[in-house]
Amino acid sequence: MPESFDRRRILVVDDEERMVRFIRMNLEHDGFQVSEANNGKQAIQKLRDVTPDLILLDIMMPDLDGFEVLETIREVSNVPVIMLTAKGEEDDRVRGLELGADDYITKPFSPREMVSRVKAVLRRTETATGSMHGLLEIDDRLKIDFDRREIWLEGKLVKLRPTEYRLLFHLVQNAGWVVSHDQLLQKVWGYEYRDEPHYVRLYINYLRQKLEKDPANPKYILTERGVGYRFVDFKRQKEKE
Repeated sequence: MPESFDRRRILVVDDEERMVRFIRMNLEHDGFQVSEANNGKQAIQKLRDVTPDLILLDIMMPDLDGFEVLETIREVSNVPVIMLTAKGEEDDRVRGLELGADDYITKPFSPREMVSRVKAVLRRTETATGSMHGLLEIDDRLKIDFDRREIWLEGKLVKLRPTEYRLLFHLVQNAGWVVSHDQLLQKVWGYEYRDEPHYVRLYINYLRQKLEKDPANPKYILTERGVGYRFVDFKRQKEKE
């Protein structure tokens, strides 16, 4: 039975009317409900009024650009955001991801690619589930409560973005085992991202910056060169103590 997105609300933010019409037509064809904003100020207002399930956000806009809008969004919401970037602008893509974007699509793009990316991001925004419940004490510094979606480091609550949280969940769920780049891409981002290994490297770096005492010499998230990553086997360490 095909998955249905009939009730998913998408906010499209772009100052080019022709681009907005193109996106709207193709998303509505797949059952999405589409709202529009033609500039950054409208986008912020629509975020409050419409409460979208996902935002498609163009970077190049007058007044407030896409980066400024994204920063404002992230102050109040974790709604998934896909940035629309110009071809070849790698700096823009990296900056968008660093500010909290969930993905990017490079213009020009096909309807099929756009809809596929939107569906993939929506799929992975579902709450991570698994067999881990209650408070996990990794060591004296780090404690994780997946039931409450809380990460505690040295007694302080650490704020993770949704993608960082999902990545951490899958690493901890397989603590002690090596998880390959391909497995992480499929679990955290979706099979559509099998040719995007830089996502894993980028978000592993984000997690290390937030969780490790010395990110250059990580103790929790270990690199298995050429294969993938392994979260420290904290359960086995506890048994030895």
